[in-house]
Amino acid sequence: MVWKYEDVQLKAGKGWTDKDGTKHPNNWMIWSDEDKKGFGLTWENDPDTSFDSRFYWAKGIERKLADEKTVNKDGSAVIDPVTNVQQIQLGLKSQWIAQTKTTANSLLANSDWYMIRNIDSGKAIPSKITEYRKKVRVAADTIETKIKNCETLNAFKLLFVVPVDSDGNPSGNSPITDFPDEVK
Repeated sequence: MVWKYEDVQLKAGKGWTDKDGTKHPNNWMIWSDEDKKGFGLTWENDPDTSFDSRFYWAKGIERKLADEKTVNKDGSAVIDPVTNVQQIQLGLKSQWIAQTKTTANSLLANSDWYMIRNIDSGKAIPSKITEYRKKVRVAADTIETKIKNCETLNAFKLLFVVPVDSDGNPSGNSPITDFPDEVK
């Protein structure tokens, strides 16, 4: 947010000269807003530079949904020196499918020991654990399908919307985080 004279941004603590050659003092900031406007100054708010980095690289620059082959400015392929294959810039779909798999893996990891114990000793796995693990896998598959079915960025963004009740309070999980609650 700045005061400007015509197209010139004024700096606090520094004098300025108007188009008639009148020099204004370096303490012009102490003037009232009305006086500043009387001398031809205008207030300019900072431009809105906010953006949601989950969906945009910068304000107005959308992230791609699909993977893209990486190219140089001249259009030639960027080759990975290790694999000798063209590099790929992962799109939002690939990134969030990977995140979904990571989340599911993390949720299942807490009960993996039941599976190992069953293999090692034959001891039964509690039904609430097997049911929970099944729900996690179904949820992950459902989320992945929803991600894959998105054709536009706006459709993809809807996966992040948390449902609310009539009072505006959250009433569930967003579709992209709709995993079951962990069992105790």
